[in-house]
Amino acid sequence: MKNSTTTGNFGLRKALVAGLAGLIVGLGGIYIYQTQVATGSAANACQSSMAAAEQLKPFATGEVAAFLPAQKPLVVSDLTFNTQDGAPLSMADINGTKLMNIWATWCAPCRKEMPHLDRLQAEMGGDDFNVIAVNVDRNDTDDKQIAFLEEIGVSHLAYYSDNSMKVFNDLRAKARAMGLPTTIMVGQDGCEIGSMYGPADWASPEALELVNRAMAAQE
Repeated sequence: MKNSTTTGNFGLRKALVAGLAGLIVGLGGIYIYQTQVATGSAANACQSSMAAAEQLKPFATGEVAAFLPAQKPLVVSDLTFNTQDGAPLSMADINGTKLMNIWATWCAPCRKEMPHLDRLQAEMGGDDFNVIAVNVDRNDTDDKQIAFLEEIGVSHLAYYSDNSMKVFNDLRAKARAMGLPTTIMVGQDGCEIGSMYGPADWASPEALELVNRAMAAQE
């Protein structure tokens, strides 16, 4: 014959296990629900950029063959940096399609790439499109970086910086930065259209075609 105390303890343990399992399932349901809500919100906000990304796949060729069109909606309008006079600025403050490039003076591929970005800005920069080249040198002042741009003949790009490297780390947290240079195309809705890791000739015919197609896809 079973001891009544033992039976009671067994029943209590069984009830506790069942309750804990129910709690885990409930928390899992809350997590899944919240994830679905967040994903759904981004999808709604990024419809224009995602449509552009889908259309750009055949145009990632030649000099921009390494361009990766976005596979999932990603809002990047919260990325922040500073203007040349030190005023804070975010991607949300800039209209049109943007090509954000993260660079540094000590980055040899960046030195090669910057003149191409400068020519892209000279040819296409305006109300609907701009190259946003953000320097991430960890200097107290921007004198060295500005002198660097003058030395290599860059004159059409506005100077932006983030000496704390927060913009790079924010992109890395979004799995969009593995090194320098890193380039991300951002749509009018503030979402990623696509990214590239490493340098490219952004003034090449393939790059110009890619940018033009991205802009047309959002109209």
